[in-house]
Amino acid sequence: MGKGVCRLNNDQFASMMRQYQRLVYTVCYQFVHDPHIAEDLTQETFLSAYTNIDRCDPAFYKQWLVRVAANKCKDHLKSAWVRRVQAQQDDALPEPRGAPSEETRNPEEALIARDEATALQQMIRTLREPYGSVATMYLLEHQPVAAIARALGRPEKTVQNQVFRAKVILRQMIQERRQA
Repeated sequence: MGKGVCRLNNDQFASMMRQYQRLVYTVCYQFVHDPHIAEDLTQETFLSAYTNIDRCDPAFYKQWLVRVAANKCKDHLKSAWVRRVQAQQDDALPEPRGAPSEETRNPEEALIARDEATALQQMIRTLREPYGSVATMYLLEHQPVAAIARALGRPEKTVQNQVFRAKVILRQMIQERRQA
């Protein structure tokens, strides 16, 4: 460990989380403009901070956490998952009249995109419970966490955690698919 760097115990880390949680969430929300994703990224930021806290001088925790949060958000926005979901949302918009359809522009890319979207939907639908139903409702049906919690009779925090874990599992499945 370097000079002036110390490892926090669990109580100290929990105190630091309480102190900076709103700041980290705000940073994440400014990047992604989605409260649920911002919550997920806030969790990821603190998980990363917990495992790497000994790399930072205590005098710079605030700045360091903001930088970790910003990097997590940038990684999220660059991810194939986000690009794919955004592309699917763009596909849902009607084409302007007179504009060439996606198939007319590049049929091969359209076919690949459709196959990838179908594969992603299949991955979501085959997740083991309790993640499968939650992920289907959240990612495919675009239902808010509160509505999913009511429909499944689960607390909202439980549903948020299940959505987060489903995303982690899906990310692993996508990486394994790419390596295959």
